[in-house]
Order: sequence, then structure tokens, then C-alpha cells
Amino acid sequence: MLVRHALTILAVSDLERAKRFYAAAFGWPRTVEVPVYVEHELPGGMRLGLYERTAFGANTGQVPAPIAAGALAPTELYFYADDVPAAMARLVAAGARELSALALRPWGDHAAYYADPDGNVLVVARPG
Repeated sequence: MLVRHALTILAVSDLERAKRFYAAAFGWPRTVEVPVYVEHELPGGMRLGLYERTAFGANTGQVPAPIAAGALAPTELYFYADDVPAAMARLVAAGARELSALALRPWGDHAAYYADPDGNVLVVARPG
């Protein structure tokens, strides 16, 4: 049986804010856009969706708990970037909050940690 990861969806409290943030931070093309949901195609064919939090609950039967301002969601998205300093600059310019500066991590990658406006952890890295 083959199972592959094709799509990650984040429940967001303010879809318009999330759309602006991800467009500025990464510039990935949007492949789906409806009033409560947008989807981006990432390099390599993976997709990232942003779903308005209460509408997300229509599919799951339960609305995810909101993340308090300044808190972190229990979600981490880990990206390899060809130019980590440029990716870091775009995240900061888009409004990401720095969590941990670029450093060599115990697993061998150089990685920097940020939070998006909904508290999702975003990592930009390059292999050691």
C-alpha cells in the first residue's frame, strides 16, 4: 500500500492576513482560492492550504481551538531553502516572529525558527 503526503492544511484565525503573509513570505502560486480556503503549490508538488478556522470545523465536526496571541501552535513546517538568509529576510519582512536564530542543530542542519501570525512554527534550513 502506497500512502504519500500531498497536502498540509493549517486552520487560521484570519484568512486574509494568512494569505498576505504566505504570499509575502514564500511567493508560491495559489492553485485554489475560495472564500474560506486557499491552497498553494510548493516546489516538488506538495501543497499547503490555509483554511479559515471556523470553516475548517465543518469538515472535522469540531472547530480547532484558537491560539492566543504570542503563543505557539503545535505545528511545525520545516523547509529547505537554497538561500537561507534570503528566506529568513522574507519571513521577517512578511511579519514572522523570530523564535531561534540560524544555528547548526544537533541533527546536522543549519536552521532558523519563526512563527507565522497564527503561531505555526516555520523553519528554514539547509543541510549541514
